[in-house]
Amino acid sequence: MSASTAPFADRTEAGRALAAALAGHAAPELVVLGLPRGGVVVAAEVARALGGTLDVVVVRKLGVPWQPELAMGAIAAVDEEIETVRDEHVLGRLQLGEDAFDRARARETAELHRREAAYRQGRLPTRLAGRPVVVVDDGLATGSTMRAALAAVRRQGPARLTVAVPVAAPVVCARIAAEVDDVVCLWAPPDLAAVGQAYDDFRATTDEEVREALAAAGPG
Repeated sequence: MSASTAPFADRTEAGRALAAALAGHAAPELVVLGLPRGGVVVAAEVARALGGTLDVVVVRKLGVPWQPELAMGAIAAVDEEIETVRDEHVLGRLQLGEDAFDRARARETAELHRREAAYRQGRLPTRLAGRPVVVVDDGLATGSTMRAALAAVRRQGPARLTVAVPVAAPVVCARIAAEVDDVVCLWAPPDLAAVGQAYDDFRATTDEEVREALAAAGPG
């Protein structure tokens, strides 16, 4: 059997590698936010290494009705605020009307609230105002969910906003870089087809794993 060419064994290893690259971002009152589900596992390693507070920013993709994996937008929540990001290219190309978008947004908003309550287990959201914030995911393919997360985080007034991911498409990194203070990406192959290419083990993260990571981190 040939040796794997994937850069990371799993999300935990990716989180440790990302933490090493982020060493210069350690700061008093640092907050590390993970996007569920897999991003929280990566973020937990970053927060542990940098001494930051771990929390979650819940994001839901708004999928095209007949092709749910294709995002026509995304929504994200930080505290009680919900931010919406639209992919005008997809909406225009597929000639999707406002009704289809609004129905998907209403459906995913309900699911977003359900997941946030399930993940937090009564924990209050971490205060972000005036604090350095690093937003982490396990990888970026289109960037729609990350852009929604960033819109929600920016509304809270962080002192500095950084995006950190183990893998991303180069064009997505460039687009995200225009919206934040810094982007740290460990692997950005020009031919990236799926985030899972970066991992030997890319099995789905469970809701229970997210809850355990947040509970282990303690209050912020």
